[in-house]
Amino acid sequence: MTPQTVAFYTLGCKLNFSETSALGRQFEERGVRRVEFEQGADLYVVNTCSVTDHADRKCRKVVQQALKYNPQAFVAIVGCYAQLKPQEIATIPGVGAVLGAAEKFRLAEILTELEVEAPAVGRPRAAGRVFASPISEATEFHPAQSLGERTRTFLKVQDGCDYSCSFCTIPLARGASRSGSVAQLAQALNKVEGMRRFRISSCEPNLLTDEVIQMVAASWRFMPHFHLPLQSGSDKILGLMRRRYRRALYADRVARIKELMPHAGIGVDVIVGFPGETHEDFLETYQFLNELPISYLHVFPYSERANTLAPSLPGRVPERVRTERTTQLRSLSEKKKRAFYEQHAGFETEVLFEDDVTDGRVEGYTPNYIRVAAKYDPLLVGEIRPLRLTQVNALGLMEAEEVGIFA
Repeated sequence: MTPQTVAFYTLGCKLNFSETSALGRQFEERGVRRVEFEQGADLYVVNTCSVTDHADRKCRKVVQQALKYNPQAFVAIVGCYAQLKPQEIATIPGVGAVLGAAEKFRLAEILTELEVEAPAVGRPRAAGRVFASPISEATEFHPAQSLGERTRTFLKVQDGCDYSCSFCTIPLARGASRSGSVAQLAQALNKVEGMRRFRISSCEPNLLTDEVIQMVAASWRFMPHFHLPLQSGSDKILGLMRRRYRRALYADRVARIKELMPHAGIGVDVIVGFPGETHEDFLETYQFLNELPISYLHVFPYSERANTLAPSLPGRVPERVRTERTTQLRSLSEKKKRAFYEQHAGFETEVLFEDDVTDGRVEGYTPNYIRVAAKYDPLLVGEIRPLRLTQVNALGLMEAEEVGIFA
């Protein structure tokens, strides 16, 4: 097939966004024009996720939307969900091709060689074709970055995972851990001109060494902001999850960050309602998080994933209890975030403004990831401005002053 236009829809994580950009550049190099999703492209590519629940429902909805914009479009599915359930996805009405982890970076090549008949009016389409090898064949590291598309640029430094957490499908969906060399990473960074801020998007606590923390503390380009997945504050549950650390190590890493960077922002991932989590285990997690000098939480109710160990564990937590615990920790997160913001009232800092505009306000972030709101001015977007933080508003955003456009 030889499409003239292509549009993408990305579900899931920052890594998916960087890979979507890499796929888009493949088509642009072949003369295919990239358009917005709503513009009725010849080819739609959906980059899927499997970490959160309802992957099937989300995928089906996006396919339906694509065919609404162009009923004759060809739809290709890639990403984690495509690797885990390719045959199932191929039966979704309107899907033309499904590509697994080892094949997705050959997407443009494979589709170019594919012979496609236009769907006949009034007749159902044939099932999609599957190009999905066993995950053991996903051994190459494919660099990717989302340069030039957002205020935030995502640079891929690693793919896959060698861990075997009992709740996670990432090793099944992305394969073994692999990355480029340090030299290749440095070369990729050098291509990103004018970039003043780097953030490490996520790092396992047991891999966050003193050396890395010291490097960030001494750097003017790496921001004092860390995202550290915890998953549970109970050593018992961490063991059942097959995590490679315990509470003491996690607390030590947080303490070390705060020792060198007292104003650092620290975000935490937590899963509640994991099999075997009793009320006492949850309270242990709540108290642990309440006492840690962290800034905010990302809270997820546990969801059963096929082909993982966790669903076979005893002590299933009812859905209602999972929801209740999620609500409690999200309330704690709001409390922690507000306290962190209020600690910085009166501070002079710099804010990078993004293109998110709500009710005449533009938003941006400080180096330590405090979200700041200002009166909208198009000249602010993509700019770093010095200002003084004043107070937290009713929406939970920090207000600022002492720059002309601030009101």
